[in-house]
Amino acid sequence: MLDRLSFPQPWLSLLLFSIWQLLADGVGGGSVVVGLILAWGIPQLTQSFWPERPAVFKAWRLPGYLLLVLWDIVIASFEVAWLIISPRRPEPMFISYPLQLDCPQAIAILASTISLTPGTVTADISDDHKNLLIHALDTRTAEEVIKAIHNRYEKPLMEMFQ
Repeated sequence: MLDRLSFPQPWLSLLLFSIWQLLADGVGGGSVVVGLILAWGIPQLTQSFWPERPAVFKAWRLPGYLLLVLWDIVIASFEVAWLIISPRRPEPMFISYPLQLDCPQAIAILASTISLTPGTVTADISDDHKNLLIHALDTRTAEEVIKAIHNRYEKPLMEMFQ
C-alpha cells in the first residue's frame, strides 16, 4: 500500500507541483489538490520509462561542470563564427569516441554536452553503449577531439557519477 503512495521521482514531483501552482490562477484548495494529484500521478504513469538511478551522484560538482560547459559554448560559438566568415575551409570528420563512462545518465549528459557545444554533434551511440559517433565540424585529427572531450567533459562526469 505504501509503495503506491510513494513518489518514485521526488524532484520531478516537486517540479510538477511547483509549475502547476505557478500556472494556476492562485494557490487555493483546488489547485493544491490537482497539483498533488499531478505530482504523484505523472511520475507513477511514467515510472517504467525512467532508468535506474545512479548509485552515487556527487551533485556539488554539477555547478562547476555547468560553468565549464557554458564557457565552452561561448568560446566555440566564436570559433565557429570565425570559421564561417574566414576563407579557410573546415575539415569535418566523423569520430568514434570510446566511452569510459558506464552510467546511462552520465552518457546522456556527455552526449548532450557534445551536441550543445557548437562545432560538434553526437550522431549515434553504439548498441553496447561503449562508443559515441561524433561529427566534428573542423578538426585535423580524431585523437585531438577524443583527448579534448575526455579531459574536459568525461573525466568530470566520471567524478560525479562513479
